[in-house]
Amino acid sequence: MQFVDEVKISARSGKGGDGLVAFLREKYRPYGGPAGGDGGKGGDVVFVADPNLNTLLDFRFTRNWFAEDGGKGQSKNKSGSDAEDLIVRVPPGTVIYDDDTGEKLRDLMTGGERWIGLPGGKGGRGNQHFATPKNQAPKKAEPGGPAVEKTLRLELKLLADVGLVGYPNAGKSTLLSRVSAARPKIADYPFTTLVPNLGVVRPKGRKGKEAGVDRTFVVADIPGLIEGAHEGVGLGIRFLRHVERTALFLHVIDFADPADGGPWGRFEKVQAELIAYDAMRAQEGDHSPIASRPALLAANKMDLPDAQENLKALRKKFEKRGIFVVAISGVTGFGIDELIEALSSRVEEARRSRLSVQLEERS
Repeated sequence: MQFVDEVKISARSGKGGDGLVAFLREKYRPYGGPAGGDGGKGGDVVFVADPNLNTLLDFRFTRNWFAEDGGKGQSKNKSGSDAEDLIVRVPPGTVIYDDDTGEKLRDLMTGGERWIGLPGGKGGRGNQHFATPKNQAPKKAEPGGPAVEKTLRLELKLLADVGLVGYPNAGKSTLLSRVSAARPKIADYPFTTLVPNLGVVRPKGRKGKEAGVDRTFVVADIPGLIEGAHEGVGLGIRFLRHVERTALFLHVIDFADPADGGPWGRFEKVQAELIAYDAMRAQEGDHSPIASRPALLAANKMDLPDAQENLKALRKKFEKRGIFVVAISGVTGFGIDELIEALSSRVEEARRSRLSVQLEERS
């Protein structure tokens, strides 16, 4: 399935129906008075986060989302019909922007969350509302309220607890297939991961639950980063938006490969790209850096020559940077259980911290 993470659409709410100028004309009521009904309300454009969706692909084929107009007022004081709301379903994690101003309008993070993006126009009042003792036959009615029309940019940011970052062919996709049921494309050439992949990890023990706490967590694997990615080298860094929400990063590094300065050199270059990405976001007004987020390191390919020697030489250097190192082999499965437990404990810590912050904000 094609992955689509950014689209532009045209959206318009419904116009309110016009009120009517009418008078009651009946055989036995020659002076029945004003009887123009009110117009109906125009339809709202309502965005709903649907947990069954994980891509914006549908919007590539449907660019115009227009709600119906309200019905016009009718005679004998009958109101026009209200238009039905137009429901626009998007994946959780969709951020909606006004494309003309760049303003962030809404961030739909939770499944089932609803947002009236473009309210429909109110129905206009019929002439029955304008009768007075001095003017008992008003020929005045209100037009319906105007529709709201905007060009919107929808941007999908995946909701994951852990973000996998690293060079192409570091073994991220293989690792994701080891720790979850995800089956990303795996090959022995660079940039086999062309779109982000998600996997749900269930630590061992009662299907991932202990003492009533759900220990499952979601891992996002994004396309590999290389030096100069922020300038468009390789696949660039636009996919980093999908790890903006993660609680922590897992750097996956091939410890058997001496290229690009070896494991330490490649780690430094990936960090430089994260810092460059933060600088770009800061220019757009987002000052929540991702380069300084908590991180672990998966020292991968321990089944290959030189990997263990490199680990002995570099472990303390990484840990001085506050980065916990776990030796693994995505191919053989060595160290995978230890890595899952290390990630799980840190995800739980992040969730407790986030919950305490939310409770403080409410109090």
